Amino acid sequence: MPASSSSETQQPLYKQVADTLAKLIADGVLRAGERTPSLRAVCDQHGVSMSTAVQAFVELESRGLVEPRHKSGFFVKAPAKGRLDLPGPPRVPMSGSLGNRHASLFDAVVAGNVVAFGGAVPGADMLPTVKLNRLLAEKARHAGTRGVMYDLPPGSEMLRRQISKRMMKAGAVVAPAEIITTCGATEALMLCLRAVTKPGDVVAVETPTYFGILHVLEALALRALEIPADAQHGMRLDVLERVLKTQRVDACIAVPSFSNPLGASMPDEARQRLVALLRKREIPLIEDDVFGELPFGTKRARACKSFDESGLVLFCSSFSKTLAPGYRVGWIVPGRYYHAVRMAKLTHTLATATLPELAVAGFLAEGGYDHWLRSVRAAYKENVARAGRAILEGFPAGTTVSVPQGGFLLWVTMPPKVDAIELYDRALAKGISIAPGHLFSLEQRYTNCIRISCGERWSPRIEDAVRTLGALAKQQMK
Repeated sequence: MPASSSSETQQPLYKQVADTLAKLIADGVLRAGERTPSLRAVCDQHGVSMSTAVQAFVELESRGLVEPRHKSGFFVKAPAKGRLDLPGPPRVPMSGSLGNRHASLFDAVVAGNVVAFGGAVPGADMLPTVKLNRLLAEKARHAGTRGVMYDLPPGSEMLRRQISKRMMKAGAVVAPAEIITTCGATEALMLCLRAVTKPGDVVAVETPTYFGILHVLEALALRALEIPADAQHGMRLDVLERVLKTQRVDACIAVPSFSNPLGASMPDEARQRLVALLRKREIPLIEDDVFGELPFGTKRARACKSFDESGLVLFCSSFSKTLAPGYRVGWIVPGRYYHAVRMAKLTHTLATATLPELAVAGFLAEGGYDHWLRSVRAAYKENVARAGRAILEGFPAGTTVSVPQGGFLLWVTMPPKVDAIELYDRALAKGISIAPGHLFSLEQRYTNCIRISCGERWSPRIEDAVRTLGALAKQQMK
């Protein structure tokens, strides 16, 4: 509400009102062609007289921001030249805390006209959008009042039954009553950590590891203990075993299937060994299986949960990498920590969105999910192979690329002269987003590494972007 001070330096009241409306236009709250608030609404909102409101709109009209329409009020006027470029959120620098670096990366990912190698997100053209939209509309029509009500934990019974069937393919026999749905896998990880740790506890994680895991640890005031990971087989269990003999570890997070960023896949016998190693010391294992349904071969690996006989494994996953990132539908099988996870869910987000749950359940129930997975796995396998070849051809000599057996991520290690943060900045100026290696450890590691997402279908645009990245990296070698 404009101030009513009578100070000589104070702008006239009508100009204060005009400035407020002009800011709404500049910020994109009121867009070209939209009707502005009525004169009466302006009087009520700002506590001014009708004559002051009229003067404010005359002022806006003189600035070329609005135009009157007969018997319809005032409308925002289109800019004289080109389209109005609306300001986005201020860009967070790729520096400071892990949270800042995380936010900076996603600022780049969501920006328009950017080749988004930086986010581990499937391209829109890789998703079954038409079928999901149909199912969402169908569920909305038939759900009635249920569709607009809270789906309190444990969440949709229909979806949990379908997830239970999917878990059998990973070797785990899990009843629907043992599953809790979540708002994606990130919430699943946070709920698990809240259930099994307290601030100051030590959590073993592989390194390099997904920066989202590190961010959650930071947010919960937990300490990360980084265990080296093998590029092919994931967390080094020999190192973990040695560490457990000398250091306190309160929980462990592992990504056995196509880890982010390496794409490593832990053999079944190693998964069984990991579960036994932690069970011996009563250490809970949080298993992140978000890429588990995306092997390049025909066989899905067994989940660590399938070897769990004591309830110490908390299994987390979501449909964000296979069906719909924006639906934010994930789940947890919390084992002995079921009640603690359920209470954490109630105090965190209370419930998972009802209609997306029902749409995903409908997709699974129709029986086409496995067929869909076969096609998308083949597409990701081709994307990864093409991107890997293009990187080896176009990047500086000495560059190496991971060879994942599933998922859609590549880990690129360049010569030490190449600084990933500098490459990130230069690439972003060219409309290309990458994930610099600095994000994947709390220590100053991987400074000459980047993660590349191959979630978009291969195209000349993608090929050109890889070539440009290579040229930018070569410039740092000079």
